[in-house]
Amino acid sequence: MEVELVTRQFVKSTCRRMRISHWLPCLGWLVLLMPIPLLSISTTQTTSVLQSSTDRQHNDFIRFINAADLVVADYKLSIEYLCSEPSTVSVEVIVSTDVKTGITVYKKRWKCEKYLHTLRIRTLWVRFPSIMLYRADYLIRRSVVINNVILRAWIVNTDFEAHKNRHKAVYEQATASTFKLLKTLSPFERPYEDHQLCLQWDKEKMQAIKDKQIHQCLLENDVVELLRFPFASSGLNFGITRKLKKFNNPEMEVARKQLVNNPRFTVSIWIYLLHRCKWPLCGIFHHINEKQMYGTPLLFLTQDGNIHFQMMMASGKHVAGRSHFKLSLRQWCRLDLTLQDRRMTLSVSYGEKLQAREDAFYNYREDVHHNDSAGYFVLGGSNHVRAFEGFIGPVKLYRLLARTGQEISNPLVTDHNFHKHVEQHNRKCKYLTTHTMKCFQSFGLHKKMQQMYRCNSYYSELVTKYGPVDYDKEKCAAHPWGKRTEKKYKAFFDLVHTMALQPISDFTHSPNLRSALIKVGEKLFQKTVEMLVRPNSTQQIDRLTIPLMEASCCGYYRAAYFLAVIFETGLGVEIQPLQGLLYSLVAAQGNDRLALLHLGYKHDQGIDGYPLDYEMSYSYYLNIAQQTINDRHVFDGEQAFVESVRLMDDSALQSQTKENDDIFLWLRYQANHGDAFAQQKLARMLYWGQHGVTRDVNAAMEWYSRSAEETGDPLALYEYGLFLFKGRGVEKNTELGLKLIHEAASKGSHEALNGLGWYYETFEKDFVKAVEYWEKAMQMGNLDASHNLGVMYAAGLYPGKPVKNETEAFQYYYKAGSGGHFESVIRCSFYWSTGNFESIPHNPRKAVLWAKFVAEQNGFLGYIMRKAMHAYLQKSWNEALLYYLVTAETGIETSQTNVAYLCEEHPELTNNSVDYAWRYYNLSAFQLTTHPFVLIKMGDYYYYGHKNHKRDITQSIEMYTSAALLNDSQAFYNLASLIEEGVHIPERILDLLNVSTAKNFNNFPVLLELYERCILVDMQEGFIPCSIALLHVHLKTIWINIGSAALLYTAGSVLLSTLIIYAVKHYWDSTVVTTTRENEHGPTMSSSSQDIQSDERIPEETSLPSTASEYPEPNEERSVE
Repeated sequence: MEVELVTRQFVKSTCRRMRISHWLPCLGWLVLLMPIPLLSISTTQTTSVLQSSTDRQHNDFIRFINAADLVVADYKLSIEYLCSEPSTVSVEVIVSTDVKTGITVYKKRWKCEKYLHTLRIRTLWVRFPSIMLYRADYLIRRSVVINNVILRAWIVNTDFEAHKNRHKAVYEQATASTFKLLKTLSPFERPYEDHQLCLQWDKEKMQAIKDKQIHQCLLENDVVELLRFPFASSGLNFGITRKLKKFNNPEMEVARKQLVNNPRFTVSIWIYLLHRCKWPLCGIFHHINEKQMYGTPLLFLTQDGNIHFQMMMASGKHVAGRSHFKLSLRQWCRLDLTLQDRRMTLSVSYGEKLQAREDAFYNYREDVHHNDSAGYFVLGGSNHVRAFEGFIGPVKLYRLLARTGQEISNPLVTDHNFHKHVEQHNRKCKYLTTHTMKCFQSFGLHKKMQQMYRCNSYYSELVTKYGPVDYDKEKCAAHPWGKRTEKKYKAFFDLVHTMALQPISDFTHSPNLRSALIKVGEKLFQKTVEMLVRPNSTQQIDRLTIPLMEASCCGYYRAAYFLAVIFETGLGVEIQPLQGLLYSLVAAQGNDRLALLHLGYKHDQGIDGYPLDYEMSYSYYLNIAQQTINDRHVFDGEQAFVESVRLMDDSALQSQTKENDDIFLWLRYQANHGDAFAQQKLARMLYWGQHGVTRDVNAAMEWYSRSAEETGDPLALYEYGLFLFKGRGVEKNTELGLKLIHEAASKGSHEALNGLGWYYETFEKDFVKAVEYWEKAMQMGNLDASHNLGVMYAAGLYPGKPVKNETEAFQYYYKAGSGGHFESVIRCSFYWSTGNFESIPHNPRKAVLWAKFVAEQNGFLGYIMRKAMHAYLQKSWNEALLYYLVTAETGIETSQTNVAYLCEEHPELTNNSVDYAWRYYNLSAFQLTTHPFVLIKMGDYYYYGHKNHKRDITQSIEMYTSAALLNDSQAFYNLASLIEEGVHIPERILDLLNVSTAKNFNNFPVLLELYERCILVDMQEGFIPCSIALLHVHLKTIWINIGSAALLYTAGSVLLSTLIIYAVKHYWDSTVVTTTRENEHGPTMSSSSQDIQSDERIPEETSLPSTASEYPEPNEERSVE
């Protein structure tokens, strides 16, 4: 306001001084000095109102004569002026661009002292910069867009100038002045400058080509769709991160920068709220700036249902407020936040037609700071705040525009109409749960639960035992529902009635009806699954979906995920993608682990109607990855170690044992006789539930104890000492545990050194000593120590380096994560997902791969895979198919292969409408960890044609090539067979396989090399067929060229080579037989504790962490939050 006041006063005084009584000059001043956003934003100071020079009588005069309106190279300017006193005449040209305003590009000044009271004319040649006049070329790199050009001249009295402003001729103090607005051409309309230089021919040619190009403006929109597909918000610290880039269009980028401290933007979000916020605040939408702090804007949900909004001011402080309206539950609503300069508007509307709108307004007292390209936006929860419980629909952001009401184009209606399906689902569930709760109350279950968790005195127990009889208990419970409802949900209510009559201690462990309802859903799910796994149950699946829906409504979300798999895959029913999407999101919102994996996989691949969205995929994977770490310390759940066992691999199946199988019994025999390796292996098998063994922590502790006491092995001492110290699976004994860890460290155990570092940091708070132990352990290859050092750097606790250093911390995290350390893998993925550090680029695809690696090690997933494998070994085909199918849909490559193999071997398990073998072999073929068997199978399918899929030789070659790159002998054999059939193999494929492309009329060199590599890559399996094929090629060549001496020499060479290869094969077989006979006496136990690696490995080119060992060692990861 101060700037505007000063400007208006100056304009009035100037108009009074004008000799020419015409309104146009005053109007020009008003147009020039009108406060517009472009100029006012960069104003940092104001000019004080000085004493006006009009108090003294002057007859000064100045004007332009025939001044051209357009800026040209040689601009001739004639100035007519008159001075009544010794004065200074000044001429300036001021330019404003999109980037900067008030740039002086020309200045001329002279004295007017000799010819006073005389009208004089002076001619000037104004020289403008080339970037204003000409197009960009090889010398003028950039032609600037000019917004305003002001030519002005004025006269200032010399005495007044020297006294007031120290020899500065100020335009606002002039006794006479004039100005003119000049026009400029756009950069593409300007001519090229004649530099009068002789260029090199190549530069001249390049410039000529550039001149002929048609210049186009970059088409870019400031409206960003942050979310198109529905997202399940589970109420935890996980959400979708979106990072916006700077505009490519220079004009839009300049406008964005100018609006940083005077923003105009609009955010429109559709949300579906299931429950009130259980925390002080729940995240809906917020911005994290480049300093890892809250930015602008923030939209949180309060416990009462109000909206907490918050902005960051240009001064750095934060201003927050709360809406007067509350959000309704189980109803789609659209939140619109609009900021125009300092005025904020927050609106909420309900339903597709945006009815029942409520608004809230707020005016800020200072400028708001909003830089949308610095930092990242979050939908839902983050490391700083938990998310709300519900669903997020379409989200739009207007980066440069402020829109309200109908001006905002963000409809709820989408192609999948998820919003209607979720509303119908919740109405059904509300109806069912309401009647169930009434049923609980009619049976007096709530009173039983209250009495169970009430501390009664001896007197109250006597009253209960001998007091008056409560005749209400003797009455029959009245059903709170009608006959129609009872008939529709008969099986469900019969189950509720049966469970309500059971002892309350067997019914639930929590004193509320909600937990009892979940227990009902669990029982209903278990009974339904028992019917699903029976033989010939495929024909009954359509009927069994009803109890699964009822179990889902009771809050048991595993049932919802099973429904999603059934509807998406068409298992016994017609494929219904919309129902599959609905129950996938319902299960994920309920935090079901398999559903989270399922959605993460679908968005990572962009299949089955799910859009390719790495940020959304990462959000789901990060949730299950964090749960995987937490689940490893929980012993009462149904968990097992994730093992990659393919059904076509007989050796892998035979390695799966049980407590009564030979391998386990032999290990136990060796362990009882003091073999350290057998004791540790047995303990880890029991602790983690590996190789088909049921997890038994107590039994594992016994073997850990025996190994430590009997053998004194450093690793056994450390592991048992750690369990004692933490009281995990054994009675807590910190003194003995610490003693054993010290003893293990003295024997050179790097695990024990890391444990001592953890002890001194956590309990002694001696960071110097902790870091010393961790440095030693890291040098010995300990991953936990590397992770812990990264935590110290990130928290600013590293001795001698008190400043937080996320970049240095990332280096340690990356080192540990590359070795398979789960915590470090998650932290590295977070850095890549946000891209909030200059040295760590934004890489959402890499973040997904690393988070997926941890997520796929979840113990609950391993338990389902274990059940599927046991069912297969017991020849329960339906049960094996069901469990493998639900894990295959989570993206587990081995499960996808097993489903395809099982359906191929037993086609009667599924209906003919869905080709499960093709679907899951195909999905597995495009996984990073695919097996050559799958690629060969898909190559055969493409070669022969499979059911409804036509023959495709090109795709067949691609699949065989992929298998050959994994050193599969069958793949080399098939490629060579295709060449013999006359199929042309592209040179690109041969170069990829490093096969010589030298040709003759029958491709003899290529065939020879392919068959030879077929023999070499697998001497055991590929020797006989590949040798016969190779001999056939040689004989065929001899037959064609019979009679040649060289050919006879070749034939002799081939025979000799065959005999040599046969001798090698015979020696190989004899060695294998000898080794096998030696192994028949039982496995030899090594004294070392080398871990056995699983066969599911991550390719090195993906830069993923290596697969964790099959026997993970207990470790301590300290974390500072």
